[in-house]
Amino acid sequence: MPYRFLEDIATADVAFEARGETREELFAACATALLATMVNEPDLVERRREVAISLEHAELDLLLHSFLAELVFLKDARRLLLHADTVRIGNDATGFQLEALLRGEEIAPRRHGLLADVKAVTLHRLSVVCDAGAWRATVVLDI
Repeated sequence: MPYRFLEDIATADVAFEARGETREELFAACATALLATMVNEPDLVERRREVAISLEHAELDLLLHSFLAELVFLKDARRLLLHADTVRIGNDATGFQLEALLRGEEIAPRRHGLLADVKAVTLHRLSVVCDAGAWRATVVLDI
């Protein structure tokens, strides 16, 4: 499993640590952890609709924040639960650029087994690090 929930970081929120061999794998793992916070069995969320997103930020950790916040926004505004099936991250002198293809479906409470309603992605203890060639992120979600 490319993520684990952290019990000792926040008492009223949900915290997780995700990892990946690339930045793209890391971001996809964070999206999976976000989905697992909201639904009992993320694999039951069918890939019926596609949403493409493009984001930019000067800092990689804040790009992750924007990416996860966009997933929360799409859940709230369009009632969509989404998998991050394709994530591409580039960078240049101005910062980082993300292109992602998200797939999922509208919330079906009886079928999805809803858990927590994530309200926001916080900046508390947010980090993205590369250690010995592996990427790791810590994220705290406001529920």
